[in-house]
Amino acid sequence: MINLPTFDDVAAASERIRGYAHKTPVMTSRTVDEDFGASVFFKCENLQRMGAFKFRGGFNALSRLTPEQRKAGVVAFSSGNHAQAVALSARLLDIPATIVMPHDAPAGKMAATKGYGGNVVVYDRYTQDREQIGRELAEKHGLTLIPPYDHPDVLCGQGTVAKELFEELGPLDALFVPLGGGGLLSGCALAARALAPDCQLYGVEPEAGNDGQRSLRTGAIVHIDTPKTIADGAQTQHLGNLTFPIIQRDVNDILTASDTELIDCMAFIATRMKIIVEPTGCLGFAAARRMKDRLKGKRIGVILSGGNIDMARFAGLVGGESP
Repeated sequence: MINLPTFDDVAAASERIRGYAHKTPVMTSRTVDEDFGASVFFKCENLQRMGAFKFRGGFNALSRLTPEQRKAGVVAFSSGNHAQAVALSARLLDIPATIVMPHDAPAGKMAATKGYGGNVVVYDRYTQDREQIGRELAEKHGLTLIPPYDHPDVLCGQGTVAKELFEELGPLDALFVPLGGGGLLSGCALAARALAPDCQLYGVEPEAGNDGQRSLRTGAIVHIDTPKTIADGAQTQHLGNLTFPIIQRDVNDILTASDTELIDCMAFIATRMKIIVEPTGCLGFAAARRMKDRLKGKRIGVILSGGNIDMARFAGLVGGESP
């Protein structure tokens, strides 16, 4: 029987990251509200340190290491945002960090990870197993492995996103959360069930990688090949042994969004709200838009999970470049 973290752990994480993580703003758009016939609130984690919610979980996990573990160092695997989060957190806490990243990770994410002091080891996301590489490096060098989502301290750190949102706004009728491996969604579920138990909670993943949706439908973790999608932060192959049971217990449904919908959302948010959100960060908004007719008159939360995208790539996608 797995001991699952609780909202008390999210609250403790909130205290740990205080003064290090930003309390990100909540934005609104009159155009969106009129289009939905509802009140829509955007939690802007694209404005978090290193540009994504991942800093919360990375810093929370590293801050709990023993002096011996800190001295030996950590290893993490990530397509980019968790990589940057661990690298920056490690620099702040004076911990050596090795980061396993796909060779085709966005150039900006790769450069930022190296800039924060991370020792980057590259791999092929379509032919190699990043988890195995991470485990082997940990065993060989005595490093502590900090996975991107299936870790209690990581997911509880991510849950502080929803904790802040509910504490600022009060209960919501629905909350839409991007979904990859489930760290953000499971952490937010712990906060939602404690602070807004009647809130309808939706995870949203790419259409090309709907393993979470299939897992929820079948009642068991479904493994898939690495999905081909512009939402690089959600190119995961399966949910985690910690994240899945929380999602199964606390999440109302898992929805999907197409790459075309993500591009439309990126363009809208940049044009009308004047902020840059990466494709993965738009998953929640894309799904909410698709079901807006069911949301009329309600108070809706949307988590914009990150803003780390190369500007040339962003311009190409919103300008009509093929995904």
